[in-house]
Amino acid sequence: MDKLFVVKIGGNVIDNEENLSSFLKQFADLFGADAHPFRGRGLLVHGGGKIATKIGDRLGIKSNYINGRRITDDGTIDLVTMVYGGLVNKKIVAKLQANNCNAIGLTGADANIIPATKRPIANSPSGDRGVDFGWVGDINASELKINNLELIIKNGITPVFAPLTHDGQGHILNTNADTIASFLAIALSQYYDTRLIYCFEKKGVLENVDDENSVIRNINKEKYQQLLQEQKLFEGIIPKIDNAFAAIDAGVKEVLIGDANDLLKNTTDETEGTLIN
Repeated sequence: MDKLFVVKIGGNVIDNEENLSSFLKQFADLFGADAHPFRGRGLLVHGGGKIATKIGDRLGIKSNYINGRRITDDGTIDLVTMVYGGLVNKKIVAKLQANNCNAIGLTGADANIIPATKRPIANSPSGDRGVDFGWVGDINASELKINNLELIIKNGITPVFAPLTHDGQGHILNTNADTIASFLAIALSQYYDTRLIYCFEKKGVLENVDDENSVIRNINKEKYQQLLQEQKLFEGIIPKIDNAFAAIDAGVKEVLIGDANDLLKNTTDETEGTLIN
C-alpha cells in the first residue's frame, strides 16, 4: 500500500505570511514534482478563522462565538465561503504551484466529496441549551464520495481542502477543519497507508502548557484518560486528540500532533511532536 499523509494546518501557520510560505515550501518539497516517488502522496486541509474575523470586521460582519465555536449566520457563511474557499485556499494553491507542487483547491462541495448535514438546534457539547450554530455542517462518514477524491490523488494532483462542506440542497456549510482532516484520512485509509498530521505552532501535546519543552512523545488511550483526570491538557488540544483516536479506531495507521516546522521529520519514522496510537 502506498503512503498518504493527510496534513492539517491552522493557527499561526495560516495567520503569518512568513510561517505559511515556509511551511508550504516544506510541503512542496515533500509532495511536489521534485519529491522522491517513494515518500508518498500528500493532502492538505486548512483552517483560517482569524483571517475571516479580520475581513468580517472590515465589512461590518461581526463574529459571534459560543464556547469558542463560531456562529455561522447568513452573513457569516458568505464571509467564510469567500475567505476560506477563495482568499486563503487559492493563495495556498498558488504558493504550492510556485514551488512545483501541482495542487488543486477544493471544498466538500467539489465533486460532491464531502456532503454534510446542517447541525440541528440542540444542546451544544458544552451544555448550552437550544444553541443554533447556523450554517454549520456535521459530516456523515458513509456519504463521502471518496472515489472522486481518489481519482484526483491517483493522477498526481495534490488536494487542498478549505473547511467547507455542503448539504446537497445548494447550501455551503462551515465545518471544522480538524474534523474534515480526520474524516478524509479515515476514508482514504482503504486505499493508502495513512498518517494524519495536525500541524500548529506548538511542538506537540504539552504536559505543561507554560513549558514548550514538556512535549508528551506518545499518547495511548490509557495515558489520555490519565492526563484528563490530572487536568494537564489545555482545552484547545482535546478536540484534536479526540479526532485522532476516532481516526485510529476507524483505520488510520497513525496520527501525529506537532510543530509545522517539523513536517519533514514527521513524514518519517524519526518523528518529533506527539504520536497518538
